[in-house]
Amino acid sequence: MLGLSLLTKASSSTTDNRMFVYEVEGLRQNDQTEQRSYPIRNSSTTLIQVPFNRMNEMMQNITRLGGKIVAIRPLTGTPEA
Repeated sequence: MLGLSLLTKASSSTTDNRMFVYEVEGLRQNDQTEQRSYPIRNSSTTLIQVPFNRMNEMMQNITRLGGKIVAIRPLTGTPEA
């Protein structure tokens, strides 16, 4: 049991630090976004940085706002040699 809990903690801490970039197209102003204090611009694509633990929530928000996710890629802080 101890080994399992250590493994779980180690794997969750490495995934919590990961960031991803969503390339989104078609974000537009709609009834739901009208209630926000800032406008949503309608452009070809937008890049949004998302932490690993909020990926699902952000996908739902993008869909709710009328956007379409074109690509998802990891955000790398330093280039690997």
